[in-house]
Amino acid sequence: MRGDKRNIRRERAEPTFEAPSREGDFSARDGDRFTPPKSLPNSHSGRSSRSERIEPRFDDEDYEGEEAEMAEPQPRRRKSPKRKAKRGRRSGMGLFGRLVYWGIVLCVWGLIGVGSVIGYTVATMPQIDDWKVPPRPPNVEIVDASGTIIANRGDTGGEEVRLSEMSPFLPEAVVAIEDRRFYHHFGVDPIGLSRALVTNLFAHTVVQGGSTLTQQLAKNLFLQPDRTLERKLQEAVLALWLEWRFSKQQILEMYLNRVYLGAGAYGVDAAAQRYFGKSARDVNLAEAATIAGLLKAPSRYAPTNSPELAAARAKVVLAAMVDEGYVSRDQAARATAVGAPSSPAKSGSAANYVADWVMDLLPGYVARYRTDIVVTTTIDAHMQAAAETAVRTTLDKEGVKYKASQGALVAVDNDGAVKALVGGKDYAASQFDRAIEARRQPGSAFKPFVYLTAIEHGFTPDSIVVDEPVSINGWSPKNYENEYLGPVTLTTALARSLNTVAARLTATLGPENVVQTARRVGIVSQLHDNPSIALGTGEVTPLEITAAYVPFANGGWGIIPYLVEDIRTKDGKVLFHRQGDGPGRVVSDVAVGTMNRMLSAVVTDGTGQKALLSDRPVAGKTGTSQDFRDAWFIGYTNGLTAGVWLGNDDNTPTKKATGGALTALLWNRFMTEATRELPVRPLPGVELVPPPTNVGVTFAQTDGLPMQGPQLPNAQPNPPLNVPVTQPSPEEKGLLQRLFGN
Repeated sequence: MRGDKRNIRRERAEPTFEAPSREGDFSARDGDRFTPPKSLPNSHSGRSSRSERIEPRFDDEDYEGEEAEMAEPQPRRRKSPKRKAKRGRRSGMGLFGRLVYWGIVLCVWGLIGVGSVIGYTVATMPQIDDWKVPPRPPNVEIVDASGTIIANRGDTGGEEVRLSEMSPFLPEAVVAIEDRRFYHHFGVDPIGLSRALVTNLFAHTVVQGGSTLTQQLAKNLFLQPDRTLERKLQEAVLALWLEWRFSKQQILEMYLNRVYLGAGAYGVDAAAQRYFGKSARDVNLAEAATIAGLLKAPSRYAPTNSPELAAARAKVVLAAMVDEGYVSRDQAARATAVGAPSSPAKSGSAANYVADWVMDLLPGYVARYRTDIVVTTTIDAHMQAAAETAVRTTLDKEGVKYKASQGALVAVDNDGAVKALVGGKDYAASQFDRAIEARRQPGSAFKPFVYLTAIEHGFTPDSIVVDEPVSINGWSPKNYENEYLGPVTLTTALARSLNTVAARLTATLGPENVVQTARRVGIVSQLHDNPSIALGTGEVTPLEITAAYVPFANGGWGIIPYLVEDIRTKDGKVLFHRQGDGPGRVVSDVAVGTMNRMLSAVVTDGTGQKALLSDRPVAGKTGTSQDFRDAWFIGYTNGLTAGVWLGNDDNTPTKKATGGALTALLWNRFMTEATRELPVRPLPGVELVPPPTNVGVTFAQTDGLPMQGPQLPNAQPNPPLNVPVTQPSPEEKGLLQRLFGN
């Protein structure tokens, strides 16, 4: 018992209920209530006369038996000086402790909040199992026969280059200016974000961004460019996923091959090709800094738009590379001094006509491709440059005088490979390819097919015909200057391009036979079979009529013009390789030799004298359509055939631009340069023995079609209509395989 320490207690008075006398009455009476004493020991003076209710205590030491006494209020214990000193020390650290405590609390709640937001963002996005990096749109790299790039086609405008293959300055420049902590953060950079926030606050505007390269890649791969909080949260989540899924090198490689760098260029290779005319493998330090500088504002800092701004931005990039230790100050100073002179791919280059044609043909060779491919064409870079120069020079000089605003040129070798193609004066001004798409009247350039039909029906170069006015079923063709030469040989008639003779030959031989001859040698456009076809009133493209002349240049073998030689993936897998050599022989050796003799006279003595080359034999034919709307020259040497057209897109007449005056000159300019490295060879074919001098040809004179064919002394009245054509030998491949290869 600790009686000396116990409080004075009173027994608790419980109310009593006398049930017998108060049955049913439960109201409390005065005697039932506990009345506290008027004063308690140790009570403080000044308290209300009404005593406060004292609650019982249940301390273990205060129990006696099963009853506890009500404790009296106790005076406060005086603390010992030792405990007081301890409390003082605790109160001295209280402020710091509270700061730490609340800091921890805020961090915990912040993490909970961030986790909740991320969880919500992930919950509203597709399932992680469905996430995958979308394939990069494949690029089509189009190269000439030597492997030099002509153009890139596709959504990106450039090929995908491995990080290990590209110039090392490119990734260094991009990391230095865009994300210096790229190799140290986990996709989202809190330090960089905080730094950008502080910088923007002091600048009172947005001068720095907090997005990492990984976040930018996530945005480019998966998201729309919306400026919303939800999109930024999704960007952060996707950046974390990319960092978890791929290495830093893979992320940087994907970013550099997909980021937009202005002028329709996606990826550093497309930018290098667009601004400097080279691959991303070959850019120098100054060029790499210029490309990296485009990331801030591609259009504003493009060297093709503002060289001064591009140079200033490149200087900032170089300074960042020095700060990060990628280059020395001397290297940066030299790069700044040299600069990055823009040498952009020429948007107006005629090579773009070639690239467009390749893209039109590609689905016929490769139905589907999911990776970058390389298409090797038959184009000769030297000939292509010569063709483009010749067309522009002629239109700029003589074209103004003759009011001819457009032109086209196509050159084909003896096998049918297209070596040069120009579809117009300036691709940037007009992408319409007049070489393969424009159908125009060839005029007298069609006459060789009339004379070939005549040779195959018994005529000779020295057969005499009469040049005089003629009427065929009411149609009366006239010569160019309304002059008539009387009796002339077929060679002279072709060289002087006499319309009356060609019309009468067609009427005599039958227009349908002339059309069959034209189709056999390569004309594929629809042709009408009436006598006016002799003057080239049907419409053809420059490509097809040029291809139809090739049998005269190669010894009588038909060709199908082709542009694509080979298609491969970037790792070398062959998707297509051309095989086959055309439809076989279409003109006999004798007929080829005869036509070459006659068409050579066109250049030496006739309307095509401006096409004459000084170092090798040439043959060809001029052509002028009605009202001088179209001017042509189709000519060849042994090895190369070229066709030229000049005129106006709206079909308005030129100012008397004839094939002999304008297109023959253009053809000469091109062929002089194009054949510089080609061997000199005679024109093919077997020439006929000169015929007797008394051989002549007359026509029955009627107002309509001639009633009989040419009358040859000591010959049948009507020469046989069969065409001497050498058939392919049995060991040669079938026609379809020869035409299309595999």
